Amino acid sequence: MDYKTQMQAAKHKHVTKEIAQVAKEEGITEQELLLLVASGQVAIPANMNHKSLHPYGIGRGLRTKINVNLGVSGDCVDYRAEMEKVTLSVKYGAEAIMDLSNYGKTREFRKKLIEASPAMIGTVPIYDAIGYLEKDLKDITALDFLKVVRSHAEEGVDFMTIHAGLNRRAVEVFERKKRQMNIVSRGGSLLFAWMKMTGNENPFYEYYDELLDILREYDVTISLGDSLRPGSIADATDASQITELTELGYLTLRAWEKDVQVLVEGPGHMALDEIAANMKLEKRLCHGAPFYVLGPLVTDIAPGYDHITSAIGGALAAASGADFLCYVTPAEHLRLPDLADVKEGIIASKIAAHAADIAKGVKGAREIDFKMSEARRALNWNEMFRLALDGEKAKAYFESVPPQDKNSCSMCGKMCAVRTMNRILQGLDAEL
Repeated sequence: MDYKTQMQAAKHKHVTKEIAQVAKEEGITEQELLLLVASGQVAIPANMNHKSLHPYGIGRGLRTKINVNLGVSGDCVDYRAEMEKVTLSVKYGAEAIMDLSNYGKTREFRKKLIEASPAMIGTVPIYDAIGYLEKDLKDITALDFLKVVRSHAEEGVDFMTIHAGLNRRAVEVFERKKRQMNIVSRGGSLLFAWMKMTGNENPFYEYYDELLDILREYDVTISLGDSLRPGSIADATDASQITELTELGYLTLRAWEKDVQVLVEGPGHMALDEIAANMKLEKRLCHGAPFYVLGPLVTDIAPGYDHITSAIGGALAAASGADFLCYVTPAEHLRLPDLADVKEGIIASKIAAHAADIAKGVKGAREIDFKMSEARRALNWNEMFRLALDGEKAKAYFESVPPQDKNSCSMCGKMCAVRTMNRILQGLDAEL
């Protein structure tokens, strides 16, 4: 039988090459993974036309994955710089890359990205609609939006953010319950504007079955966008956010009925003490579907350092059940990130993801930490650099102020506790 999607194959207990590879890399059996994919608790975004893809699983019991956002804007049209970010993202272990380009030759860039990248590729089709269709927003029809979705699917995009939950019911709640930051989702704001200007229902909600048929044809995973995510901690866990989340739970079941894999997107800005409850609520309302979070950013006062506020929230979110972290860079809220910003964002997100995996007992998560501690005890600097998330930076720091004693660093010198203990336990003098 020719299975259209990973979920359909899993429901029929057929092990695809992608399922086999993910099971091997995650250290679980193929039969365990089949059950998780069939139930929707794990998604393996893998468009049949993405030939360079290295498949990854996202969901219950697996390593927390991270996504990197990039793409050109009207103020920064430099495709070469964006491809450099792609190379950097792959180098530092990002499992997914979202192309958020909204200006210029988006299709040409996207094709090069899909050809070159082993990472999963995601897009937000509504960003591309205005340029692709060469129409004003209010003149775009529902079928036009579906045309853009089909184009992205044909090109090989593995997952798409679709803001299908912002229907008239959700809009009514949003308009009745005033918010500090209104709608901060770019895609959500465009859809809200389109709905108000045309008087029509959200096209992705109204034509959801037709949308799913397109996604199923190419095995594109739907990432149900959170148009009403909080853009400030004051708006977190409000009626608008929860109303949309309830709609996303309903849309999740409808996607699974058509064998379309699902990710559910979540907040946003949120105080630390609300995060764990939000993760549990999402899992309950969305039937255990993998949860994809932006941050959450745990304070609103750190522009220039939002990769840190995001990593704090992301670590707690993933430890509490989130499966997929969208990185945030120091440039968040300020400008398009440059190469250095991208690296900082990736490393911060990787730290958060790994810390969460340790906390929730993901198989094998602690092994590299054990090896690092063994290398530290032996004062084996080269091994420490090899194991580090960013070994180049660690080595540069170490060598920037060379120690007099090669078995220590310049902070402690011969008073290094590790060096002292090694010598004493070997029956030698401390030699300070």
